[in-house]
Amino acid sequence: MIGPIRHFSDMPDPRMKRKRLHELSHVISLALIAVMGGATSWDDVEDTCEVFEDWLTGLLGLKNGIPSHDTFNRVFSLLDPKQMEERFLRWTQEVVKLTEGEVVAIDGKSLRGSGEGGAKPLVHMVSAWASKNGMVLGQVKVNEKTNEIKAIPELLSMLILKGCIVTIDAMGCQKGIAEKIRERGADYLLSTKGNQGRLLEQIEESFGHLGSEATDTKIDSGHGRVETRVCFVQSDLRCIEDAKQWPGLRTLVRIESTRFMKKTGQKTQDTRYYISSLPPDAAKINDAVREHWGVENKLHWQLDVTFGEDASLKSVKNAAQNFSLLNRIALNQLKHSEHPNPRKKNMSMRRKRLACTHNQQFWHQSIMTMVEPAG
Repeated sequence: MIGPIRHFSDMPDPRMKRKRLHELSHVISLALIAVMGGATSWDDVEDTCEVFEDWLTGLLGLKNGIPSHDTFNRVFSLLDPKQMEERFLRWTQEVVKLTEGEVVAIDGKSLRGSGEGGAKPLVHMVSAWASKNGMVLGQVKVNEKTNEIKAIPELLSMLILKGCIVTIDAMGCQKGIAEKIRERGADYLLSTKGNQGRLLEQIEESFGHLGSEATDTKIDSGHGRVETRVCFVQSDLRCIEDAKQWPGLRTLVRIESTRFMKKTGQKTQDTRYYISSLPPDAAKINDAVREHWGVENKLHWQLDVTFGEDASLKSVKNAAQNFSLLNRIALNQLKHSEHPNPRKKNMSMRRKRLACTHNQQFWHQSIMTMVEPAG
């Protein structure tokens, strides 16, 4: 995979010239390399780089050794996050090839350690996750005085989405967001709750009065549970009073899910409703609903559990937001890095990060597609 670092080579350096002991590209490269190897703090970044200083010096041509943790913190707190995210987006658009019908899930996540124990508002990020590629496509910060409804259109405007299916939870069930998705040449599948007047009630009435024209059943098992999802679809929009105000609206969706916990025998049931611009293909929509949850299971869970993002206490200026971007770059890079040992082809993300510092061949192989070596 083509590496991201060269896209950051033109980042404006926010430091005063007399304080530029270390090249900005080196500071960014070292931080990213260390995060791939398991670093979750600026102290970790410095310590990891110091252990491998000789190798990293030869790789990057470092003239003044390894920056201190204070230097890493200061630089990343000063770097403009919007400019960082623009360059991240450039990289993902270069390496990610979205396929026709690929689900792109949009979802938000708070960086829970960024609020200084309630003294400051939490940093909240909205990310786009490409399900089949298994990669983060881009992210934007939610402004403290707004919410995801304002941030989602900004993120959508950045992405190339033609032919994709964009899925969003109930917060994103807005006419303006549906319109933006259609403008980008994509279809939408939006979860619906009680935030849109009588829309949810009218969808329930539609299925009650008109039934469904197609159904699909999927059964998934894993993590000690069995889930059965039945998808019902209806394209008759007579019960939806303002149907024409929803750009491209074609289909109403009801998902009935039953989860059975093998260990306890407990059974839970849930019914969810959606609106979509897709045709009434129950199997396709059922699959898209399932793939949406990849943003939780394969992105947010990894960031919290494997990358320790929720436990991070970074709060100085832009540090939390920029470190979150390093986490996402590292996650993208490692997902598409293969261990040289064929027996370890399906390593977990946790093991891949550990392998970086235990197996220099694997780390070097992952890094060489990421940085521009010295000379």
